[in-house]
Order: sequence, then structure tokens, then C-alpha cells
Amino acid sequence: MKHNTIALILGGGRGSRLYPLTLERSKPAVGVAGKYRLIDITVSNCIHSGIRRIFVITQFLSASLHRHLMQTYRFDAFSNGFVEILAAEQTPSRESWYQGTADAVRESLRHVVQYHADAIVILSGDHLYRMDYGPMVRGHLEADADITLAVQPVPRIEAPRMGLLRAAPDGTVVEFVEKPQDPGILERFRAPDHLLDQCGMTRSALSDDRFLASMGIYVFRPSVLVESLKDPSRMDFGKEVLPAAVGRYRLRAHPFCGHWEDIGTIRSFFDAHMAMVQPNPPFPLYEPGWPIFTRTRALPPARILESGIHNSLVADGSDITGAQIRDSVIGLRSVVRPGARLTRVVMQGADYYQGEEPIDTTSVPSGPVPPLGIGEGAVLEQVIVDKNARIGRGVVITPKGDVADFEGPNYWVRDGITVIPKGAVIPDGTVI
Repeated sequence: MKHNTIALILGGGRGSRLYPLTLERSKPAVGVAGKYRLIDITVSNCIHSGIRRIFVITQFLSASLHRHLMQTYRFDAFSNGFVEILAAEQTPSRESWYQGTADAVRESLRHVVQYHADAIVILSGDHLYRMDYGPMVRGHLEADADITLAVQPVPRIEAPRMGLLRAAPDGTVVEFVEKPQDPGILERFRAPDHLLDQCGMTRSALSDDRFLASMGIYVFRPSVLVESLKDPSRMDFGKEVLPAAVGRYRLRAHPFCGHWEDIGTIRSFFDAHMAMVQPNPPFPLYEPGWPIFTRTRALPPARILESGIHNSLVADGSDITGAQIRDSVIGLRSVVRPGARLTRVVMQGADYYQGEEPIDTTSVPSGPVPPLGIGEGAVLEQVIVDKNARIGRGVVITPKGDVADFEGPNYWVRDGITVIPKGAVIPDGTVI
């Protein structure tokens, strides 16, 4: 990208809907596809788009995210590029934490404006998509826009939980509303036919109407961003800053027709991973010329002995012996022992091998501590197993179709999916 563009990635999300995966980490630090973290998706998009000056704003449970960013993204001395962490901090004029997305950017701007950028791109650090921000920034500058919003047609079921907008045929945004619940208001934001055509959709072929939704990706003229955030009562972009900007500034809609997903709930997180192991996934993990960057690890290839693996992903360093695995994602350093059967399982793997770290027995009810990984003869179906978990021999974890949300000893049920949290111990013979 020839223009001097800076990216601000919002990486401080609490991610309460993803709990307990966010029990010890922020949402952008949650593992995805067995070897990446959600933040890697956005940072990789920036790098491929030619944006090499990247700030990540953090606040909530940020240690894991900080460690990952510092170990992963290091530019050479001649590129003038960086990924810099802007952690929440107290100042002489402020002692409280950030109260929203706009508040976080407002308090971080003093670190950014000194670079005199032509455009500032504001991004979320917890979405699943591939996007070249270059055309969006170029269109923003060529149109002399003040604010440009990336938009996408979404089905009716998703519309009430998103920011919706109306745009004139020339792309000018004429109305914006955040998460409308009134059906009468919702009807005003149907996606126009010309945008559906641009995305290869036709209204007659759709089973449901589409509504024009903001993707939470914004390009700002720097002076307009500063001015828009002067009012300290405006805490959130979608709820306050953007609705107030309509009619006051030149807002432009930039359509994006590729796959884009906010995996903000346990169900959407689980379903996104199940889609990854199917033929022709909506979000392929490899695309020529556009890899997802992450931390480089000196791990051996996955070792699979006397096992049956069907429609699954298996990450580096895994050791699978005498097991049956179907429709599952097996993360880094995962160990699956003889006789185990895993069906529709997202296993996040481990940060270390057995014996490399001291055993934390504080959460063990009683008896011996199982080794890291999945024990012999264990049966798991429709389960998310977070990092460093220990599933004992003969453990059985099966779907709870009649239970949507429940908390048990060292496990949760969310959206009907059983979640074993980070570092949890499930003793031998447990049935969940």
C-alpha cells in the first residue's frame, strides 16, 4: 500500500459470550484451527494488505495476547514496520478502564497521531475472514471520504445483533443504527439489489432477505477520527460515534463479498471449526499468496500410529496412537491415547509436553492426576477441550441435547456443547 496507513486493532475484548474459553484470556487470544489465535487473522490481513504499522489496543486478561504478539511479529530493521501493544493505562487525567471501543481508541490516539498517517484503519481482533484492506483505503482516499465502513449483506437472523446501515447508489451512508430490534426499523435496511448483484446474489434466489451490515472495519480520516472522539460521553463506535457522524461527515460504504464471521459465541466457534474439516470449507486455512501468520514453533510432525482419522485437522507435535478421530480439530502437542474415540471435538492442544511443566493439582478433586491429553478408552463427542487439559482413562463426555447451559466440576455446557476449560483435570472414569 503506497499510502501512509496505520491500523488500530481492538484486542481488549472481554468475550463473555465465549466463556469459558475466555476464562484466562481475552477473546482475540483464543486459539483457532489448532495452531493460530484469532488475532493472527487480522494481523495477517494487515501484513498482506501492505499495512506494516499496526497498533493493538489491549485491556482485559491481556498477558497471553501480549506474549503471543511479542513472540510472533517482528519486522526487520529496514521495513519501518511494527506491531506495537497499547495496553490500557492510567494517566494523570484518567484512572478508569476503557468503557467501549471508541473510548479505547480515544485514549490511545496520542500514541498514533504523531505518525501523520493519511488514513487510520480500525479493526476488530476477533473475526474470521480474509480481506485486502488496500482497495478499501484507496477508495476512501480517492472519494475524499471522511469515514469508510466495510459492509456485507447478512441474513435476517443475524441482522438484529449487528450495526445496520442504508447507503445511496453512490455508496454514501445515509442512516446507521446499532442492533435494531424493532421489525419496522429493520425493514429500512434491506440490502439494495445492486449490492446483492455485486456479491453474486439475486434476491429471487435467496431464501431470506439480506440486510446491509457493518463489519466493524472502518477507515477514518485522522482529523475526523480525533474530532469524532472529542465528546468523552461517546464510548462505542456502533452505538454512538457512527450514528452521530451520519449527515455531519462524508460516510462511504465499501462492500465486501467474501466470507466473514464473528465467532463470538461457543456455538459459532464450534460450528466454524466443524466447517473447517469439511470439503470446500467457507474459510479455507490455506489460500495461495495469503497464508495466516502465527508463531513459529520447533515442533516435530504429528505422529499417528494405528489410528483412524476422518475429516479432521491435526496440528504439529501431536501424538495419536490407536485412536479413532472423526470430524475434529486436534491442536498443537495434543496426545490421544489408545482406544480413545473423538467425534466432533475441538482440541486446543497444549503449551508444553508432559514433564516439561509442573503439575497443578489445585483443581483435582482427589486421586491420581491423569497425564496431559486424552486418556485410554475415553469417548468424547461434541466437546471443546481447551489447552493443557487432562482427560483421564475411560472418561465419557457426550452431547446434552436437553441442556443448553450448565456448570459442573471442571466443565461447562454452553449452547449444548461441553467445554473443558484450560488446565482442567477430568479424573479417570468420569461420565459427563
